[in-house]
Amino acid sequence: MNGFRPSIGAIPPIVKNLLIINVIFFLGKGILGSMIGENPTNLFGLYFFKSQYFHPWQYITHLFMHADITHIFGNMFALFMFGRILEQVWGAKRFLIYYFACGLGAAALHTLVLWINFQSMEAALVAFKNTPDPSQLAKFVADHIPHAQQWVYELIDRWHENPNSADLIRQGTNLFERVVYESVDIPTVGASGAVFGLLLAFGMLFPNTEIMLLFFPVPIKAKYFVAGYGIFELFLAIKNSAGDNVAHFAHLGGMIFGFILIKYWNKSRNKFY
Repeated sequence: MNGFRPSIGAIPPIVKNLLIINVIFFLGKGILGSMIGENPTNLFGLYFFKSQYFHPWQYITHLFMHADITHIFGNMFALFMFGRILEQVWGAKRFLIYYFACGLGAAALHTLVLWINFQSMEAALVAFKNTPDPSQLAKFVADHIPHAQQWVYELIDRWHENPNSADLIRQGTNLFERVVYESVDIPTVGASGAVFGLLLAFGMLFPNTEIMLLFFPVPIKAKYFVAGYGIFELFLAIKNSAGDNVAHFAHLGGMIFGFILIKYWNKSRNKFY
């Protein structure tokens, strides 16, 4: 990579088309929804394979769906900043392969984590049905519904006061079942997994390049920023900050698959630059 000088103003074709497609999807959500009479996210967002809304094509289409203007702006800004440089280095074909490999890898790891969590929740439900107890319900709510509505806590309190109430046992069981089986109907949208892969690639190809963030206006080398961001995402994923609506394992999946692909492409080289 010695001597490489990216064209700062140019937007290469793959990045340009990805930006356009993402914006079209975002702006067209409302129009499409009114035409088909259904929320487009149900068709194009990524659902767990046990969900009634799941379709195989969602592994691709969810990469072009975004929740709101902040979500799409953050991802598209990162795609523009890092993607155009990587495409100029790798060329269109390799960049496109890398982008979708990271996006699909992120979705695969996210799906695996969802499956593990669902299996755990189902096992907890079976145990609860065998011996219904308000303390078990309280723990389940704390683990999986951190911002539950007030009536949920009131139900648990009333059950503690009347542990043998058949009606409260029925309500508690229904709530437990509802949380378990409705968890599969939560969609995942956005290009964040692919974007995190781009961030990882930039850090590996240009480790000593200094970047400056809007919210942290101090120059920091790319390798330190990428490593720090990866550790932070791992912390959030393990902590499982339920309720933040962020697929942290998907972000890690994009970085992991990006690392593997770059190492595969450069297995006979010791340096990237």
